Amino acid sequence: MPKLTARKSSERQWVSYVFISPKVILLGIFFFFCLGFALYISLTEWSLFTAPHFVGLNNYKKLLSDDIFIKSVTNTVIYVCVRVPLVVFVSLSLSLLVNEKILGRNIFRTIYFIPVISSMVVAAVIWVYLYSTQFGLINFFLRKLGLPPQEWLSSPSLALFSIIIMTVWKDAGYYMIIFLAGLQGIPHIYYEAAIIDGAGRWGRFWYITLPLLKPTFFIVCVICTIVSFQFFATPYIMTRGGPVYSTMSLSLYLYNQGFTYYKMGYASAIGFVLFVIIFCFSIVEKKFFKET
Repeated sequence: MPKLTARKSSERQWVSYVFISPKVILLGIFFFFCLGFALYISLTEWSLFTAPHFVGLNNYKKLLSDDIFIKSVTNTVIYVCVRVPLVVFVSLSLSLLVNEKILGRNIFRTIYFIPVISSMVVAAVIWVYLYSTQFGLINFFLRKLGLPPQEWLSSPSLALFSIIIMTVWKDAGYYMIIFLAGLQGIPHIYYEAAIIDGAGRWGRFWYITLPLLKPTFFIVCVICTIVSFQFFATPYIMTRGGPVYSTMSLSLYLYNQGFTYYKMGYASAIGFVLFVIIFCFSIVEKKFFKET
């Protein structure tokens, strides 16, 4: 009887391998093979019109002396370090608001989520007009308040911040849904016990909501960090990386090198640097949430 049970278990294990094999094969073809090929291309000079020429680590050495690349790394890190906390704060605040039992909260949830389902291209074009120096709605209200209009997308000191505001507005609704799911997963009995013990609203939030939302915070921060490092469409549409490369991101610089100047090897090297930076930030976030 034990031999028969072991045989059945072995057959079931074999069948499970058969079912997961298509996924493993596709993952090997479209991830590991492409990743290995991109690594090889990063060690070559290739312009799409000639055969790849192996140059070793020359592309990576050039990156260290490339001022625009260094500027794009700086812009990307600033973008991530400012945008991620803002997104977390805004989306958590919205989720706390729509989680309350108020009249019309489903309507508010829909309103906050509408920017998420809208196209990034459409949203970027709309905000270009909102930021317009002469005809923009934002400067219109500034004039009404007696304040001078600002060159939101033409000033090197304001352009990146303006893009951050736009992307926070665009994506906060998505992370609001994740936080809302986390909030609704907290047993209400904890809040009832805290109320009986005399805990106020702030105490319940600080000692119950925040600790129990720790897994949700981790998911939101990791996803938001990865997405933020890959920001491309907004600077491409709104500023083209300007003015004076103040909004040039790593993804946009990679695109320019690969598909404007056809330097595929150099672009692949930028891509691997971006991969390493994202990986390091993810490890740091994981360690931070594990220790807190």
